[in-house]
Amino acid sequence: MMIRFAAVSACALLTLAACSREHPDSAPAPASPSAETPVTPTMPAADPNALTADGLGVARIGMTRAELVKVWGDDSQPNAVGGADPETCDQFHPANAPADVQVMIQNGVLTRITLARGATTKTDRGFGVGDTSMAIKQAYGGAIFAQPHKYQDAPAEDLFAWSRGGSTTYVTDPAARGVRYEIGSDGKVMMVHAGDPSIQLVEGCS
Repeated sequence: MMIRFAAVSACALLTLAACSREHPDSAPAPASPSAETPVTPTMPAADPNALTADGLGVARIGMTRAELVKVWGDDSQPNAVGGADPETCDQFHPANAPADVQVMIQNGVLTRITLARGATTKTDRGFGVGDTSMAIKQAYGGAIFAQPHKYQDAPAEDLFAWSRGGSTTYVTDPAARGVRYEIGSDGKVMMVHAGDPSIQLVEGCS
């Protein structure tokens, strides 16, 4: 009787072991980490009304005067005294441009857009007339370099931020594009110039 009981017990144990081998998934499997698709942060859309090195709104650096007049209108003060040679270089406020925004036309092509005193337009980095040089330097970091102002003592200076083709020396490449913040003696922006190497000019077209 004891032999039969031992045999039955051994069979039961063997059966349980076999069942365990045949059903390895009976125990809950550890949860595998889910493969989540990385989320790419979305950047805010560029303000179409902000001044960039390539232009302002529909006015783009490199367009002809005729193209500019078509989108912004002609000189708002056509009877004002212009430069010495307006056919070669002319500066004016287009009739339909934002307030206190001036353009420079050289040899029939738009080369520079300027935010003059009183302008409320900002650059694509959020700066404009009245902002401090300190704030601009902190925002741009190493992407900006300073030059002494030609007519005013420090802290007056010119801050250049080239988006392409720039350098710390005088830039002549017509394909270069940049922004120049003209800082006054109070450490604040007096004017902002954006466009090709003409942003380096300090006396109108010269």
